[in-house]
Amino acid sequence: MAVLAEWLSVPLLAVGIFLVVSGGVGLLRFPDIFCRMHAAGVTETLASGLILLGLMLLAGWGIASFKLLLILLFLLITSPTASHALAKAALHGGMKVDPDKKETF
Repeated sequence: MAVLAEWLSVPLLAVGIFLVVSGGVGLLRFPDIFCRMHAAGVTETLASGLILLGLMLLAGWGIASFKLLLILLFLLITSPTASHALAKAALHGGMKVDPDKKETF
């Protein structure tokens, strides 16, 4: 069972690390604060969830997995809430989307 947990946790950790790196690239490349906040918020929530799930599989069934689950639930609640609060504060503070920037898909 330990080998299966290792085989399942490696892809979760790898995808989580990839999402962390892609979120960092998004912070550097996107033009305005709202796009940057979206890149950071979405990738951080998903990446931390995948990394914590991978760590839970490696830790096995015990108190460590329970603590990791509590951390995961806390992050899933607070991260989107904090991103929303920051975006609302930026909007009320006068930050605007740059209309001169063209979207490229």
